Amino acid sequence: MHERYDDMHEACVRYYVQDETMESIARHLKLSRSSVSRLLSEARNTGMVRISVEAPYGSSSPIARSVSALFSVRVHLAQVGEAASVTTRFERVSRLAAATLRNSVKDGDFIGVAWGVTLSNIVPFLDRCPLHDATIVQMNGGTNYHDTSARHVAAILQALSQTFDARIVQFPVPAFFDYAETKQAMWRERSVQFVRSLQSKIDVAIFGIGTIGARVPSYVYSAGFLDDEDVARMREDGVVGDVCTVLLRKDGSFEDISMNHRASGLTPHELREIPTRIGVVADPSRANSLLGALRARTITDLVCDDTTARALLDLIDHRDH
Repeated sequence: MHERYDDMHEACVRYYVQDETMESIARHLKLSRSSVSRLLSEARNTGMVRISVEAPYGSSSPIARSVSALFSVRVHLAQVGEAASVTTRFERVSRLAAATLRNSVKDGDFIGVAWGVTLSNIVPFLDRCPLHDATIVQMNGGTNYHDTSARHVAAILQALSQTFDARIVQFPVPAFFDYAETKQAMWRERSVQFVRSLQSKIDVAIFGIGTIGARVPSYVYSAGFLDDEDVARMREDGVVGDVCTVLLRKDGSFEDISMNHRASGLTPHELREIPTRIGVVADPSRANSLLGALRARTITDLVCDDTTARALLDLIDHRDH
């Protein structure tokens, strides 16, 4: 095994760093060309070699530069076009988000995850990238009285754990408590305080942007987490969407929204303490809530498509000036 590992490492250095051909490497290692090819393939599959691709032209396009200048964020833009199907849009943005996450994490990192439709679309595009001593931390509760097992949350966490060979720290509380007093009591429990202490150590976070009435329904608004009375109250409060199930207005305000006293996710104040915060949007109908999330400074790296970015800029040009 040690000899094979040494051969694999030398083959990788010669091929990827020294730009040697497979034939030259095969002669040096006294192996066949096909054996060298298998060594290189195994190195990629096990994470010895991590291949990254530079961001496409879209990330330096005029639209991306405008968004970046307005909100002081790094923009990773997928070129999709207005005529693209919902499936195509989500696929291209999800691929770019998966690559952005892989390129952002390193050994020893605490990786924060907020569940949702967007994350469910991203995880199938994550290639294995084993890390040493990494930890996946759930950033917001995921249960409700319709679904106490939160299988959708577990599936996302497990997929990320397998991708990065990382430990999982779950946050076994409701997405929204029925009563603010219950949340306050739970926040005093030592088991909850332990998870929250790990949340404060997160190095890289990834999350979608939830939106009320989005073309692609946000899971938090379509799967029994909120009742009609809750939604009516949210609309009265001017809520357009959420980040980590903490509700936001278009102007980025959130502290005086009554339902946030029952929300279990990290607040924008807490998110801002995380060095790298990857917000992912693949739906132009989420432009209002994306604007709120950007104004709340929850994002350092925005991954979206060109049409969504254009809808965001149109929103600012046409309604806010």
